[in-house]
Amino acid sequence: MQEGAPQPILTTKDAIAIVVGLVIGAGIFRLPSLVAGNSSSEMVFYLLWVAGGVISLIGALCYAELATAYPNAGGDYYFLQRAFGRSLSFLFAWARIAVITTGSIAVLGFTFGDYASNLLRLGPNSSALYAALAVIALTAINLAGIRETKGTQNVLTVLEVGGLVAVVVTGVILLAPAPVAPVAAGEAKSWMAGAPLAILFVLFTYGGWNEGAYISAELKERRSMVTALAVSLALVTVLYLAVNYAYVRALGLEGVAKSQTVAADVLKLQFGEAGAKIISFIVAIAALTSINATIIVGGRSNYALGRDWPVFAWLGHWDAQTDAPRNALLLQGAVALLLIVAGAFTDKIETMVNFTMPVFWFFFMLVGIGLFVLRVKDPGTPRPFRVPLYPVTPLIFVATCAYLLYSSVAYVQTGALVGLGVLAVGVVLLAFNLRAGRRTA
Repeated sequence: MQEGAPQPILTTKDAIAIVVGLVIGAGIFRLPSLVAGNSSSEMVFYLLWVAGGVISLIGALCYAELATAYPNAGGDYYFLQRAFGRSLSFLFAWARIAVITTGSIAVLGFTFGDYASNLLRLGPNSSALYAALAVIALTAINLAGIRETKGTQNVLTVLEVGGLVAVVVTGVILLAPAPVAPVAAGEAKSWMAGAPLAILFVLFTYGGWNEGAYISAELKERRSMVTALAVSLALVTVLYLAVNYAYVRALGLEGVAKSQTVAADVLKLQFGEAGAKIISFIVAIAALTSINATIIVGGRSNYALGRDWPVFAWLGHWDAQTDAPRNALLLQGAVALLLIVAGAFTDKIETMVNFTMPVFWFFFMLVGIGLFVLRVKDPGTPRPFRVPLYPVTPLIFVATCAYLLYSSVAYVQTGALVGLGVLAVGVVLLAFNLRAGRRTA
């Protein structure tokens, strides 16, 4: 195979499709119920979704500065390496390859399988079979090259957005509004009641935009990352507000809070049982879009790990002919498939991924701190884009990550030991890598 390196062939439109695909997943079809249940009024409910978009944009502006100053296939991994050294960044990359990214692909695969099985069941292990087929097919497309990959992502994103628009049209135009439930005397709640918990679910639904940094080395223009992140989050925020307005208009805030399948309930009001089939198709497409986008960025972080560390050197191959990190994609697909096989016999895969969330938020917070470190450490590095209102903007981002780190630890409690176990294995591998590096020096 001919050795190559990431080439700048992605347009701003391609980057937007990837980021939108990373953000919009199954969350918008199930988490609004939890947000509504913790909202004291409709106005607070909508303001929480606006706040989620604003907070995400603040973080995206921080990432935009880092990605335009240090365009690299390693994304977060490379930012951490520049700011804090190779050892810390190695542990982050290991956590991604071990469970964070591969586990996300597996969980998204099961989400796709669950909803695809509503359309056509493939037997007793239908969800697992669909999940495996999705990972194999999309990994194969990624192996074929970035041109095929971005084309697939663009099509899936259009279908995904179209599905959300269909929900909006149904809830806002086709259905009569739900009657407004009167508030009994003494039942009025403080507008802040439940909001700290609700914002966690909102931010989870907005999550994934930071993964766009992994394609920064493949953008035709450095500043495209700024546009891609800003436009993507603006589009997602508008879509989320429109979808949630449609939910509330059709079901009422209390109805949304009580619903386990809020989007399906809205479509059932108009289309009956056929509505369940429609929403199954829409969610399946959303899951496929997120799987493909996650495969794209995950393969690039694995490639960066292999490029920098001797024990994983075989991951650091970039095929010049297809313009893809083939070995990194193959390993990622294999690990995801192993997790899917394990998930076919246990329901603990999603739980395990959730247990590693404190690790994710810890490193996410360090990236924000890294912006301050690199401003001091590399003052001469050209920065095509500088985060506005520095240092207030990155301080808000770091504080938000710290709060989410605390909340995630409180949520998983002793389950956080799983994340520590992953890092402990990473420390052992780091020692092997450092020893191998000394032998080859």
